[in-house]
Amino acid sequence: MKYNTLRQLAGLSFTVLLTGLVMTSCEEDSDGRPQYEAGNPVAATIAPDSAAAGTVVTLTGSGLGDMRTIVFEKDNVPAGFQPTLNTDQALIFRVPDDVVGGVQNVTFTNSAGRTVSVPFRVLAYPTVSNVSNYNFRKDSEITITGNNLDDVVSVKLTGTSDMATVVSKEKRKLVVKMPATTANRATLDIINGTGLLRTTQELVNIDKSYQIFTDTYGTGFQDGSWGDAGAVSTKEFKSGTASVGKTYQKGNWHLIAFANWSTSAISYSADYTYVSGWIKGASADYTLYLTTDASKAGFGNFDDKNKIDVKAGVWNYFKLKISDIDFWLPGKKLSQVGFRIQGPDKQDETFYFDDIVLVK
Repeated sequence: MKYNTLRQLAGLSFTVLLTGLVMTSCEEDSDGRPQYEAGNPVAATIAPDSAAAGTVVTLTGSGLGDMRTIVFEKDNVPAGFQPTLNTDQALIFRVPDDVVGGVQNVTFTNSAGRTVSVPFRVLAYPTVSNVSNYNFRKDSEITITGNNLDDVVSVKLTGTSDMATVVSKEKRKLVVKMPATTANRATLDIINGTGLLRTTQELVNIDKSYQIFTDTYGTGFQDGSWGDAGAVSTKEFKSGTASVGKTYQKGNWHLIAFANWSTSAISYSADYTYVSGWIKGASADYTLYLTTDASKAGFGNFDDKNKIDVKAGVWNYFKLKISDIDFWLPGKKLSQVGFRIQGPDKQDETFYFDDIVLVK
C-alpha cells in the first residue's frame, strides 16, 4: 500500500513538472514578446499596398512572429511596431512619419537575421505649413516650409499656366521664384512624385494691387499720422527695401495714417475684395484697429470687426475681407487709411507697416 502511494506521488510530481515546462514554453519572454521560432519568413499579402505616413498596414504570411525590425528602403527609415500585437501569420505596423515617398521595398528581419522584402508605394504628397511671404512680384523668391518637398517637379499658380521656378528643394523646404502673371491673387499647385497639392495659402500679386504703401508711399499718399509722424525705415521691412515705422506715445491713443488728399484718391469699387499687409509688433502683444474715412463709423473709430491682433517682435500678416468689416461705403472716396491703438498704457511703442494694399 505504501509502495503504491509513493509511485502515485512520484507520477504526480513528474506530471506537474512536465506541465510546468509546457506552460513555460508558451509564456511570453521578459519583454512581453510572444516566443516564436525564428524560421524562414514568408510574405503573402500586404494591405494596403500603398499608403501615406501614419497609415496602419498589415503583412500576412507565415513565420512572421519573430520579426525584430521593419525598414523602408529609401533612406533606410525604420518603422515602429508592437510585437505583442502580432502573430506568426500577421504583422501590424505603421508607416513612419519621416518616410520617403515612392515605390520601394519594405524589409522585415527576424532574430536570426532572416529577411523577407515586400514592394510598397509610399504616398508622400507635398504639404505646406507656412510661406515666407504672402505677397510677391515677378522674380520674388518665396520660401515654402512643409514636408515631402524634395521631389517637387513643378509649382504653378492655380488656374493659370504661369509656372514658378524651383530655386532649391529639400524635404521640408522649397524655394521658388515667382513668375510674371496677370492674376491678382492665387493659390499654388505643387506637384511631386506622388501627386498634387493645392495650397490653402493664397498669394497676392503686389503689382496688380492698389498700393497704399510698399517700399514707398503709393501715388498721392503721404503721412497723416496723429502724434509722432510715420517715418520710412530701410532697416525694418518684410519685403523689398523699406517699411514705415510709427511710434505710438504712451496713453495718447494715436494712429498712423496713410492720407491721399489728391485727385488720385480712389473711388469706391466693389472689385476690391481684400485689404492686406504686414505689421511688425512692438515690445508686447497689442491690438490695432483698422480705420478709414470712407467707413460708416468714420476715421479714428474703434470697431471690433476691424481689430488686428499684433504679436510682439514679429511680422504679422493680415488679410481682411472688405465686405466683412467697416471699411468702405459705396459712393465714398478712400482718402485716409489708419491703424489706431488704445493706449499704449506702459510706455511708447513702435510698430512697422509694409505692403499695405487693396486686392481685387
